Amino acid sequence: MADYRLGIDFGGTKIEILALDRGGREVLRERIPNPGVYDKAIEAIRDLVLKAEDQIGCVPAHRITGTQLTSTLGIGIPGSLSPETGLVRNSNATWLNNNPFKRDVEESLGRPVRVENDANCFALSEAADGAGAGYSTVLGVIIGTGMGGGIVANARVLSGHHHIAGEWGHIPLPWAKQEDMPMRKCFCGNEGCQERYLCGPALAAEWKGEGNRSPNGIEEAARNGDEAAIRALDLYMDRFARACAQAVNFLDPDVIVLGGGVSNLPSIYERVPKLLPRYVITSPCTTPIVQNRHGDSSGVRGAAWLWDVAESGAPKASKA
Repeated sequence: MADYRLGIDFGGTKIEILALDRGGREVLRERIPNPGVYDKAIEAIRDLVLKAEDQIGCVPAHRITGTQLTSTLGIGIPGSLSPETGLVRNSNATWLNNNPFKRDVEESLGRPVRVENDANCFALSEAADGAGAGYSTVLGVIIGTGMGGGIVANARVLSGHHHIAGEWGHIPLPWAKQEDMPMRKCFCGNEGCQERYLCGPALAAEWKGEGNRSPNGIEEAARNGDEAAIRALDLYMDRFARACAQAVNFLDPDVIVLGGGVSNLPSIYERVPKLLPRYVITSPCTTPIVQNRHGDSSGVRGAAWLWDVAESGAPKASKA
C-alpha cells in the first residue's frame, strides 16, 4: 500500500485534490476552478498532482526507489469511461465526452491512474469510513441539480458490464400516479426518469413553479403553513419512497446513503422510512436511509480510495 492516496474530484466548475495518509487522515487539500476546456483541464490536473506530491514529498508508487514515500492517484468524473473505447460518455460536462480522459491524464503525468464515476466515488467513500461503514452493500445516491448513484458491495465498487451500474436517476419512477402524469421528458431521451421528479430543481419547481431551481427554505415554509410547500414535500416524500422501495426490491442494500443538496432536508430521514412499507415487497422494511458523513468531501475521498479497492478489495481506514 502506498504511503499517500491522492484523489481528484473533477467537477464541472472545479477541480479538487485531496491527499490521505495510510490511516485515512487528510494531509492536503486544494481546489481550483475547472477551466472548462479539455486540454487545459488535463494540464490543470497535472499541475495539481505535481504540486501536491512536491508539498508532501512523495513519488508515484510505480517509481519506488529506496526509501522514498509513495502515492497513488484516483480521479472521480461526471459520466463514465466506455469499456470498449475508453472514451468518456454521459457526462453533463459535455466538453468532456468522447475524449480519452484516462489515457491523456496518464500520458501527461507518466503514471497509471484509476478513473471512476463521481457517484461511485461518493458511495465508496461513505462505505469506507463514512455513513455506510460496516455495511456489506451500500447504495450511495447524490441528489442535487441532477441525480446519480453508486453501489459498493463488500468494499468493491460495482461498475457493471457497461460501467453504468447505479444510474439510479435514469430508472423510471415506479408505481406512477395521476399526479406524476404526464411522464416528464428527460435529457437522456426517455420519459419518466426518477431524476426529473427527485432532483433539487424538480422539488423547487413543484413548490414555486417552473423555472425555480432551488428548494432552499421549503421545510421552513411548510412549517409556517405554506400550502404549496406542504404539497410539494408530500409529493416528493412519496415519490422518493417509491424510488427507494424499488431499489430495496431489486438490490436490497444494507443501507442507503444520501448526498447532494437535497440530502440536507431532515424530513427525508423521518418521513421516507415510514412510507417504504407501502411499496416494499417484504414486511417489515428496516433499510436505513442516512445522510452522508463526509459531505462535499465524499467524492474526492472516494477517488483517493480507488487504488486500495483495486488492489485489496477493502479500503483500510483508521478508526481513530
